[in-house]
Amino acid sequence: MAPSPTGSPHVGLARTALYNWAFARHHQRHGAGGTFVFRIEDTDKERNTEESYESLIDLMQWLGLTWDEGVVVGGPYGPYRQSERSEIYADVLARLHESSYTYDCYCTTDEVTARRKAAGSKVMGYDGFCRELTDEQVASFRAEGREPVVRFRMPDGEVTFTDLVRGDITFQTEHVPDYALARANGDPLYTLTAPVDDATMRITHVLRGEDLLSSTPRQIALFEAFKAIGLAEETPQYGHLPYVMGQGNKKLSKRDPEAHMELYREQGFLPEGLLNYLALLGWAIAADRDVFTLDEMVDAFDLADVNPNPARFDLKKAEAINASQMRLLPLDEITERCLPFLARAGVLNPTDLPDRQLLDQAMPLVGERINKLTEVVDMLAFLFVDEADFVRTDDIDDAGREVVGAAYDALSAIAHWSTAEIDEALRKALVEERGLKPRHAFGPVRIAATGRKISPPLFESLELLGRDRSLARLRDAMAT
Repeated sequence: MAPSPTGSPHVGLARTALYNWAFARHHQRHGAGGTFVFRIEDTDKERNTEESYESLIDLMQWLGLTWDEGVVVGGPYGPYRQSERSEIYADVLARLHESSYTYDCYCTTDEVTARRKAAGSKVMGYDGFCRELTDEQVASFRAEGREPVVRFRMPDGEVTFTDLVRGDITFQTEHVPDYALARANGDPLYTLTAPVDDATMRITHVLRGEDLLSSTPRQIALFEAFKAIGLAEETPQYGHLPYVMGQGNKKLSKRDPEAHMELYREQGFLPEGLLNYLALLGWAIAADRDVFTLDEMVDAFDLADVNPNPARFDLKKAEAINASQMRLLPLDEITERCLPFLARAGVLNPTDLPDRQLLDQAMPLVGERINKLTEVVDMLAFLFVDEADFVRTDDIDDAGREVVGAAYDALSAIAHWSTAEIDEALRKALVEERGLKPRHAFGPVRIAATGRKISPPLFESLELLGRDRSLARLRDAMAT
């Protein structure tokens, strides 16, 4: 993974990580080995900040995509941050140069563009001008103060490989120009670092985004050179995953709000729910089934089932999948996961015993109703707020205040403050005696007590709120 300058990884990146993880875990489970390697591609100094690095680690840990080898956990082929592997890249560049697989290029971008226009060529990229420079030409460029970039010599002919998702693909190398491996200042580029890492870490399979498909013939040709200099024994197998599309059938851009993983975490998505939905962006466990556990995905995952066509990100479906995953969790697990959101909103103090006991009593009322963890804040805040800070976000009209007054009279006469007696008193006073439909009878009372039209079940909520606070809120609603 490459650090994101926004600090929030893209959903497509998370989907790619998920497929790699499931692929490795599937092979582990079925006795064919399988090591999931997590390395950081941080040679781009503009994107490489410690904050962006930490966000990647935090994201992977939150998602539960544990890795066998890589940053933090270590392994036999470290270090696993490219910024710490400079000596390895320098050594490989030197070996490639000694074997004439690379050459120094002194051309400027403007010069290449001018030559292409003069020749009427439509082939984009470098034209090979510096492939066979004489000593005199090199000396002349040096005298001008030019510093060269290092380019790889693409072989003549074609490069054919079997994409694990798309089948056999052939590139004519005449359409794949010689490409740079290192900048003029010596800093290695992704075109070098990723293949070197794959070679030295003994990577066998690479699953990545479709946007990197065009770079594959370059890397395969480079691996042939690696074999020749003794750096690698095998070329990895590549699989290119479909684009994730946004609105209007456009590729989901980093500028699109729904592209950012941190957004879903902040909104209270479960990692299980988000991963379940991301898995569906190119793969399905069955034609008639959308909801499944990660364990079930591992058991069933096969690259042959990955659809190479673009997949559209649908926020509503993502929310529906998350709600279904919420239903699979036991209540105590939902409660634990809600605590950080309640604490962050200032609703309760998780270490306060009375608050925690009240929360445990209230969660059965909302556990089956919330679809995202953040929803618990609005649902239950009325129970924990200080009375001086209690605010009704919905209004009660004059007719509603009359209903609240009748409810106050009925509830004031209750001998034992319990759900059953609250239910009986309100139904008798508002439905039987006044002839109101339940929605008109209980809606104003709900707003008076909880502040909102939507809340946990009313009678249970009033019991948890308690006699004194409930009646005080009804009195206040009658007067305002």
